[in-house]
Amino acid sequence: MSREDGSGRPAHDSRPVILFVGTSLTAGLGVDPDSAYPALIQRKLDSAGIPLRAINAGVSGETSAGALRRFPTLLGDTIRILVVETGANDGLRGLAPESTRANIDSIIALARAHDPTMAIVLAQMEAPPNMGPRFTAAFRGLFPDLARRRRAVLMPFLLAGVGGVDSLNQDDGIHPTEAGHRLVATNVWRTIGPLASGRPAS
Repeated sequence: MSREDGSGRPAHDSRPVILFVGTSLTAGLGVDPDSAYPALIQRKLDSAGIPLRAINAGVSGETSAGALRRFPTLLGDTIRILVVETGANDGLRGLAPESTRANIDSIIALARAHDPTMAIVLAQMEAPPNMGPRFTAAFRGLFPDLARRRRAVLMPFLLAGVGGVDSLNQDDGIHPTEAGHRLVATNVWRTIGPLASGRPAS
């Protein structure tokens, strides 16, 4: 898979990386790649003079199992921060939360084994309400539990302020528009900005 940073810089750029492993929400389905939130994070990094490059490793339609399968191939760079955005498609498909939990746990374990100093950020995701209250509660709870047990930073819901807002989503009601991605980038930056600048996340 070709990996690009958010500014179009060549792949041999030697700066440490913020790696975004995610689904179509990260890949930027339906918008120009330069408008997807990882590219907007790169602009924030550049504006702040932070010498990191954002790599968008999002794959549309991917489940947490798919993310786990390809994750070892993504570990070639010096990764300063790993952002894990996966599970949304698991929730949409009604896959067992226990399976999602195990897959994400394995991703984090692989990252820790590769580099114990890597900061790991886990994005909170939500299951659609039509899956029923028991499923949605189990799904919601797996993210803070994993973050606590694995000493990862829990990012609040990726689509906070975007999900369910017609003007910020494409016609499918799921994927953000360019304006939606700008708000997602703001949400993400609140968590990773302090980490990128060497301060602990609040």
